[in-house]
Amino acid sequence: MGLRQTTEFRRATLKELSIILEWAAEEGWNPGLEDAAAFWQADPEGFFVATVDGQLAAAISVVTHTENFAFLGLYIARPAFRGQGIGYGLWEHALQHAGARVVGLDGVPDQQDNYAASGFELFSATTRFTGEVVARESDRVREAAPEDVATLIDLEAAASGVRKPAYLAAWFAPVESRQTWIMQVANGVAGFCTARRCREGVKIGPLWAQGEEHAQALIAHVAATMGGPVTLDVPDTSASLKALCQSLNLTPGFATARMYRGASVPVGDASGGYFAVSTLELG
Repeated sequence: MGLRQTTEFRRATLKELSIILEWAAEEGWNPGLEDAAAFWQADPEGFFVATVDGQLAAAISVVTHTENFAFLGLYIARPAFRGQGIGYGLWEHALQHAGARVVGLDGVPDQQDNYAASGFELFSATTRFTGEVVARESDRVREAAPEDVATLIDLEAAASGVRKPAYLAAWFAPVESRQTWIMQVANGVAGFCTARRCREGVKIGPLWAQGEEHAQALIAHVAATMGGPVTLDVPDTSASLKALCQSLNLTPGFATARMYRGASVPVGDASGGYFAVSTLELG
């Protein structure tokens, strides 16, 4: 008989979150170079690991953005520990952190049936678009300043349906590989985006713009200042941005399913503008 293994479910440390993001890179999820610190600020108690005899075996995040809403992501089991119930055990453990909150997630295709079995219902889809674009700096685009952050959080919340103040305050703070840009017009902000360098290329998210001209100028400005190829995760609710990505000849990649568990599903209004989600990991 083999020795009995000891499995433990517990909160992750910030150092372990960095390790989890390396796992995500190995899975082909292409996280940003400096995601860990901003993710951590969203909810330091919202990241979990499973260990087997002290060895990291699986991970998940259930980040509580508000009193009523949480978001699940970074659900990864290491290959040697798959098929043993360890990941699902961690899933059940971590979801307790959400309490009675509505929980959202962006589910990869091969897991969507499993999520549905846990009470998550399909809301919409999100398509990843990637490619090279014409790089062009715009004199109407400026770097975001600290005094802009509250406005940007409000604009993102109106489009996505939920406020994420702790997460986005950290996300909008510039670091070496991440910058937020604002399209300034006479009567205020006509658009903004955050761009971050990843293992491959640059991801843009969130992006919000009033019109096609503003959205295209922001994307071109990112390409000129940060390089490419660029990637955007575009929800079906933003048909205008999907059409723009197609007109720019960006290639559609995998689609994730936005799913929710709970009665009060947050509904934003991205239909009249151009909107890309911040990240698939934290919403």
